[in-house]
Amino acid sequence: MPKKIVISEFMDQAAVEWLSGRFEVRYEPGWHEQPSSLASALADADALIVRNRTRVTAALLQQQTRLRAVGRLGVGLENIDLETCRRQHIEVIPAIGANAAAVAEYVVCCAMQMLRPICCATTEMVSGSWPRDRLAQGREIGGKVLGLVGLGSVGRLTADLARNVGMRVIAYDPTLDPTDPVWETVERRNELDDVFRDANVVSLHVPLIDSTRNLVDARRLALMHKGAMIINVARGGVVDEEALAAALSSGHLGGAAVDVYVQEPLPAASVFSGVPNLILTPHIAGVTAESNVRVSFLIAQRIAEHISNIHNEEI
Repeated sequence: MPKKIVISEFMDQAAVEWLSGRFEVRYEPGWHEQPSSLASALADADALIVRNRTRVTAALLQQQTRLRAVGRLGVGLENIDLETCRRQHIEVIPAIGANAAAVAEYVVCCAMQMLRPICCATTEMVSGSWPRDRLAQGREIGGKVLGLVGLGSVGRLTADLARNVGMRVIAYDPTLDPTDPVWETVERRNELDDVFRDANVVSLHVPLIDSTRNLVDARRLALMHKGAMIINVARGGVVDEEALAAALSSGHLGGAAVDVYVQEPLPAASVFSGVPNLILTPHIAGVTAESNVRVSFLIAQRIAEHISNIHNEEI
């Protein structure tokens, strides 16, 4: 019986075709919105490949009898019930590192845009306005301090890229040994609050777990000096969205870029409606044409290897 792989969200077509040449593949990018249909498809599947919108819950896995791997086209695992997967001997395989460069570029790009918002001038210009006085107040990124919360693979690449455009980089990551070589080029902060006090731009790179939920609250936002900026490419829930909206509306913060939200997709009447100096994007910091290829082929190859090895062991 051929091994069967189910893919419930978008994946690079070439990677899908590569898998299809080796296994039976069912590819339905909209299955994440049809959990009952997806559950039925998983009944005799050997592997499932998802992004972040498919909720891999105990209920979804209830009918499966052969599933041995879940591939995650990304790195966050909040949408996957890891305990149920462990009990059912299902390997969870994230695409660690494959989209890190895309996220790092997003962070530095947003920092530049918030410091010098020249991209916002086109509408005024074509209508006959000449917003030179306002735009002449833009700031250079060179010499600014980037504060990183978390120094995993994404945080490290972000630090490298930021230094290359002239930023000074500080960071807080209590999981790293003080002797880690990364501290030779990144200034270590022993207290999280110090990152918020010292940085011109704070960028978040932590998972959503109990200890990081609402990690950035009204108190920490108040620690940031007037005009400072924050970027959330981590997970919705790491930042208190109401507190962030209030800090922007009051003028205390100079800007924010948010790519992840407590509720996704972001509803029309969200707390961010009408908030100034805000860049909102739909959870795409790590998704580019290039990163999609890297992520897709990494997961395709690792899933293929995993279920093929299981097949050999069973023989």
